[in-house]
Amino acid sequence: MRATRPRAVVAAVIACTFFVGFGGGVVFPILPNLGAVLGISSFMVGLILSANRFVRLFANAPAGALVDRIGTRKPFIAGLAIEGVATLGYNVAIESAAPEAWFLLARIAWGLGSALVFATAYTITADVSEAKSRGTSMGFVRAGITFGFPAGLVLGGVVSDLYSVPVAFSVAAAFALVASVLAYAIVPETHATDVQSSVKPWEIDRSVPALTAGLVNFGLYFSYVGVLFSTLVVFLGDRGIAVFGYTAQGTSGFLMAGTVLAGSVFMLVGGSLSDRLGARVPIVLAFLVAACAGFLVLAVGDTAVGLLVGCLLIGAGQGGVGGPLLALLADLTPSDRMGRATGTNNVLGDVGGGLGPLVGLPAVDTFGFVPVYAACAVLPLAGGLVLLVGVYSHTGSLNPQVEDAPTN
Repeated sequence: MRATRPRAVVAAVIACTFFVGFGGGVVFPILPNLGAVLGISSFMVGLILSANRFVRLFANAPAGALVDRIGTRKPFIAGLAIEGVATLGYNVAIESAAPEAWFLLARIAWGLGSALVFATAYTITADVSEAKSRGTSMGFVRAGITFGFPAGLVLGGVVSDLYSVPVAFSVAAAFALVASVLAYAIVPETHATDVQSSVKPWEIDRSVPALTAGLVNFGLYFSYVGVLFSTLVVFLGDRGIAVFGYTAQGTSGFLMAGTVLAGSVFMLVGGSLSDRLGARVPIVLAFLVAACAGFLVLAVGDTAVGLLVGCLLIGAGQGGVGGPLLALLADLTPSDRMGRATGTNNVLGDVGGGLGPLVGLPAVDTFGFVPVYAACAVLPLAGGLVLLVGVYSHTGSLNPQVEDAPTN
């Protein structure tokens, strides 16, 4: 069924995903230093911090299938609650005789919860939004998810300094649990009119729209989250570039924060522009070109200003793609398959983000920064080609209009 208060539902989804995102970021400023106190090795700290992404990689597709099978409301509320309980698990870990096991278990649970939240948040938004406003709605929801993580980073660092580590974890958990209560009170069932027992938990959507959006997402996550974030600090050290007297580490933090901020702003801009234009493809292509230009600027840049411009272009590019690309996926996907389509998109994005560091760092050692960043500049262009081929093969048009989107 379709929600009767679409704006209220979308607003609730944005608030819930923002609040629950605190639990994803709160542990990062704390655990690396706390690990030595608790006797956790640096390898185990890294494994704990990455565990949620590895789990989500395998949980995204089943989460999407579950949404198409039973609807959005129960998985959304359950995912938020699981993330809240998982964040409380950080405090259990601190007091435990085996903290590494409890931290790892908490991060695994958080990954399962986030897979449910990601699959349902986008599906709910697709269900309740009209085609003419879907890009804007998707941009806001994606921004809510994105903003939660850096807010958690700040919360973890500031609250643990002012009060204590357990207080920081408890505050993040409280926000997540409030989010689950908010979802229970406001978010209705938007997706399932009856039980679709034919949908299997392991079923992956291999439709052209899902694979097209997923492959574009793969390229962006590979180059941005994977290669750029894992090599930037080394690149700055190699070029001897620093700002405000900080080392390469501090400068890379400023630049990465700039990309996140630019991405968050243009998530809203990209979706809104696609609604105003009445077409998604030109907006996606424009921001893919921006991401390409950003990597080219990085490849030849040798000043702090040049690198800032490059990073801002990359951030704006990947952010601006998000809203219209998800809206395009919803435009071209039947409602009863949107959960699985979202799962496919999330899986390919996480694969790209996971492979980026594994490929990027060795490639930089072997070939140098210029060839690697130049190759990353090609990926958004390749994504644009994939987009055009996929959209044309599915719709018969290179630029389908929003007004022609079927009513789900």
